[in-house]
Amino acid sequence: MRKLIIALSAFRVIVGSTSTLAAAPCRDAKGKFIKCPTKAPPKPVRCKDAKGKFAKCGTPGAKPA
Repeated sequence: MRKLIIALSAFRVIVGSTSTLAAAPCRDAKGKFIKCPTKAPPKPVRCKDAKGKFAKCGTPGAKPA
């Protein structure tokens, strides 16, 4: 019975330490704590015209690049 209790407490320590590593706080370039971003911002859609130059996506003939 005593070995079972020791094994369960060791398992709790291992599981507890891995969850704290996964929840590491975010830091900026200077090392200060910041709010962690939830997800990466979406990349802007760029379009090109028939000649290969960048154009507004609403113009006729422009296709997403």
